[in-house]
Amino acid sequence: MKSAFFITGTDTNIGKTWTTVALLRKFKLLGLKVAGMKPVASGCDWQDGRYKNPDALLIQANSDSLADYEVINPYAFALPISPHLACGDVKVSLPTILRAFEALYAQADVVLVEGAGGWLSPLSLEYDNASLAIAMQLPVILVVGMRLGCINHALLSYQAIQHSGVHCAGWIAVVLDQSMPGLAENLEILVARIHAPLLGVMPFLPEADFDFLADRFKCVERLI
Repeated sequence: MKSAFFITGTDTNIGKTWTTVALLRKFKLLGLKVAGMKPVASGCDWQDGRYKNPDALLIQANSDSLADYEVINPYAFALPISPHLACGDVKVSLPTILRAFEALYAQADVVLVEGAGGWLSPLSLEYDNASLAIAMQLPVILVVGMRLGCINHALLSYQAIQHSGVHCAGWIAVVLDQSMPGLAENLEILVARIHAPLLGVMPFLPEADFDFLADRFKCVERLI
């Protein structure tokens, strides 16, 4: 049975890419063929005649798909600013993204689509992450950055996802502040108020260890 999910977060730089890669590794351990994509990315480097994004390259390296980079990341912009500013005169086309997604979906059992920034962060002057997830008709996995202020950010993001009419398949806590006071208590209140399963808690790590992080997911089987 094929599955696909849209990965969004409570903010930028809160661990979406590490979470996406760790989930890809976890699904592989379950014997599934996986593919990931990052449709829109800013902060890209010029490589092999085009702009490429480090996060998209990491996702590509952890996918089973043999798709070209342009399929993994259809829109790559140089400046490390919001995509709606970095895109300049380039028009982000939802049909182009959907065609890329369908190509990946045809090759894999599970496809993970990582958004850019938070749920309502703009991808262009016309679209934001919410409108992309709605167009793709994908259930959403919310990545919550665990630090001071996370309760408000998490609950507002969760409510916005619900208001958009898409299904929140679950959420993942990423510990950003290893000395965060009241971490357990913050997790407890979020578990009580987010009516979607907590899929895992990603501990603070100074460097990536994706196999270790993949082992933090204890109930992702229910997603598929």
